[in-house]
Amino acid sequence: MTVTLASLSQQTGLAVLDHLEQSVSIPVIDGIQAQGDLIVIPFSEVSVSVSFWPNATWREVPAEGVELLRGAAGGNPHTLVADPGACRWTTHLSDAGGLAIGVFEASAPVYLLHPEHGASGCTPGRYVVRRQREYAAGGWGSLGSRLVAD
Repeated sequence: MTVTLASLSQQTGLAVLDHLEQSVSIPVIDGIQAQGDLIVIPFSEVSVSVSFWPNATWREVPAEGVELLRGAAGGNPHTLVADPGACRWTTHLSDAGGLAIGVFEASAPVYLLHPEHGASGCTPGRYVVRRQREYAAGGWGSLGSRLVAD
């Protein structure tokens, strides 16, 4: 089945902006991908710096999706969308970099939907969802970087 921006929008009830092509097929990839102020990274790429709490609980991602992050500038949500039973999600983790907001595990393709950015897909696997940061005057240290505000 081809997943389009229109079908994801209908599934979640989350409207996307009119300038986005609704009939486009959503690409599904297995690598790092960014969407505004968040970035999705295969767990294997960051496993040395991310760990789960001993009592971590996982929640199934419902068909209408799970809001991962709401953009600071525009207030639009980044929503993780999956078929029922295909994905689970936890925020019970530690990240040495302090940027992770959660981890999801998918047994089928899942999608990230945003009203302004459209959508992208992730192949089955385990992924870390992090905030993005950007360079600021002064270098990459705590004073030299800032979170991306989308």
